Amino acid sequence: MATKMVIQQPKPLVVAPGSEQWSSSICECDNVNDCCFALWCFPCFACITARDHGECLCLPLLEAWGLIPPITMAMRVSIRHTYGIEDSLCNDCVYACCCGPCSWCQIRRELKARHHPVTLLHNRAK
Repeated sequence: MATKMVIQQPKPLVVAPGSEQWSSSICECDNVNDCCFALWCFPCFACITARDHGECLCLPLLEAWGLIPPITMAMRVSIRHTYGIEDSLCNDCVYACCCGPCSWCQIRRELKARHHPVTLLHNRAK
């Protein structure tokens, strides 16, 4: 009777959010702490989120009080390009202008979802 030696262990299957879509919608609040933090101390929340994305901590403080917030737009575009999310510059503009704190919350959720993917292990017996 011949025995079969296992040389290589099966690798876990890592399931991450689809790279072509945002992992959450603009108004989806999965963490009440983040939403309250963004509402009550928006500059601090935006600075921490920018830092976590690898940008300068003070970058959001340069946001001008104009019609179109350039830093929020730039962060949305950067996140989309970093993770291959298909969306339009028009949507980024609308979300940045009309829903600034919600837009930053979506960026924060995306960073958390992409940095901590769900790991599913499936061992199939033969």
